[in-house]
Amino acid sequence: MKKQELIHLHGLLAELQSQFDAAGETVSEEYRELGVQPTSIHRSKTDHKAAVFALIHGVTDELEADDEAETETVAATAD
Repeated sequence: MKKQELIHLHGLLAELQSQFDAAGETVSEEYRELGVQPTSIHRSKTDHKAAVFALIHGVTDELEADDEAETETVAATAD
């Protein structure tokens, strides 16, 4: 993947994170610690790749937590 494509993906995932933040759910503390933003075009491709992976892991963790909470809710109402 080219650096420009990676930066574009980074921007899309950062927008997704901001939607989670608006809903009161923190996606990735690891991402914040990296300090790489989609607008940080001077940063290396490797830095953007690390940011993308941090965002992806944060989003999937959040979605898995939501699924577990829904499963528990359904199980509790079934009893």
